[in-house]
Amino acid sequence: MNALYGNASVLWLVFGIAGLALAVAPDVSEASSILRVGPKETLKTPSAAAAVARDGDVIEIEAGVYPGDAAVWRQNGLTIRGVGGVAHLRADGAHAEEKAIWVIKGANTRIENIEFSGARVPHRNGAGIRLEGANLTVRHCRFHHNEMGILTGANLASDIVIEHSEFAYNMRPDGHNHNIYIGTVRSFTLRESHVHHATVGHNVKSRAHRNFIFHNRIMDEHDGRASYALEFPNGGIAFVLGNVIQQGPLNENPTLLSFGAEGLKNPFNELYVVNNTFLNDDPRGGRFIVVWGSASSVRIAKNVFSGSGELLIGTGELIDNQHIASGKGF
Repeated sequence: MNALYGNASVLWLVFGIAGLALAVAPDVSEASSILRVGPKETLKTPSAAAAVARDGDVIEIEAGVYPGDAAVWRQNGLTIRGVGGVAHLRADGAHAEEKAIWVIKGANTRIENIEFSGARVPHRNGAGIRLEGANLTVRHCRFHHNEMGILTGANLASDIVIEHSEFAYNMRPDGHNHNIYIGTVRSFTLRESHVHHATVGHNVKSRAHRNFIFHNRIMDEHDGRASYALEFPNGGIAFVLGNVIQQGPLNENPTLLSFGAEGLKNPFNELYVVNNTFLNDDPRGGRFIVVWGSASSVRIAKNVFSGSGELLIGTGELIDNQHIASGKGF
């Protein structure tokens, strides 16, 4: 273990993430009110609830489609969830502050069982969620056919957790947008989610100081056109563990995972890629992992690489990996 991760502080980051995720997710206190949203309720739309909610409230949105509704959430400690199924926020031209379907300005927000689609704004970066506050947990949500899935600002007091969610076909006509774009925050966790079919932009892009990418499927499939499957443009500490990461034949950039392409600007720059399956389905070849600059530690261990291409470009250690021809062993 020490040979792989290097030092005790890094090990703490791995095993401490479960506690971090719990810290981000707010608890429902006895003082919280439950606001119910639905066709038969007093509050017919999520935006109506956003106008009257107070800190710590729980907003329960009845399953169904809510067309043309957008909202700004300013309160702290909210839990917003679909009940009886998924509540679908279908933008149909609506947006909040020319930014997103939902703009989250409060801190410590938890969102569950919500579907976001169709965000379009004049600046062409309309997101399902635009995060401007600190700390966000997203669970069992779906983001598709927006200009951006989730877009966050920079806040080094903010921890973001996304789990059991799907991001797909989030794009704008000229490309350059991403399924997930995390700004310079303290930490980002992506866990057990399916991220696929970005167009020109990346499937996952994170500038977070600490990144935990655990047990996801990040894929182009046969017709996706993503640039990077996974990018850490400013480095940071990144753990990429137990994922399936696939590049399709129509990709816009032959690199699957990129680290530090815009300069290693974070205080610590370490990359640990362990127990993943990388699939390159581009017959032209490609580059599985590219590390730019001089990161203090790069360990690529116990992964399976399928398809043609260089396993690692840049400085780093390759430890007990397998590289097999495409179509053999799967």
